[in-house]
Amino acid sequence: MARERQYKRRQYFIKKDYQFKFILRFCILVLAGGFISTGLLFLFSRGTLTSTFDQSRLVVKSTAFAILPSLLLTNVITLILIALATIGVVLFLSHKIAGPMFRFESDLKQIGKGDLTTTIRLREKDQITEMADSLNQMTQSLRGKVQALENEVEQVLESAMEQGAPDKVVHDLDHLLQDIGRHFII
Repeated sequence: MARERQYKRRQYFIKKDYQFKFILRFCILVLAGGFISTGLLFLFSRGTLTSTFDQSRLVVKSTAFAILPSLLLTNVITLILIALATIGVVLFLSHKIAGPMFRFESDLKQIGKGDLTTTIRLREKDQITEMADSLNQMTQSLRGKVQALENEVEQVLESAMEQGAPDKVVHDLDHLLQDIGRHFII
């Protein structure tokens, strides 16, 4: 038995709009978390004092304002790193979802056009492989039913021709058989 070629996807941006919006939402969530964290730390440290040395002088000021520059810099660096990691992770995860959906779309269009030889192939680690298997079983079942129908019409046509059925009946059966062939690839 010939071994089927493994389907391998190399393009990570498949559904660009979907993936971009997905990544953007996660980055906004990370950004919002950073703002909330900074705001809460600033708010909770407002009632305390901190002493620091500024140009060899002892300065006493509100802890919130003393740590604000360092807090902002730390959060900006953290947000950039987390945003980059988020982009990578979300791109990978959305690829696992958008890739199979793109594959489903194109294969289901072919099946919808009547090509019952189409098989949905996903990578082993893709999500919704069970759905692809179910759809492949459905397509195979439909192919079998259409083939059985085609065979039955062929038998009825042969029988009608042998029994000298009216030309109209033979013509209609032949037309039905042609329609099956025109609408379905089995």
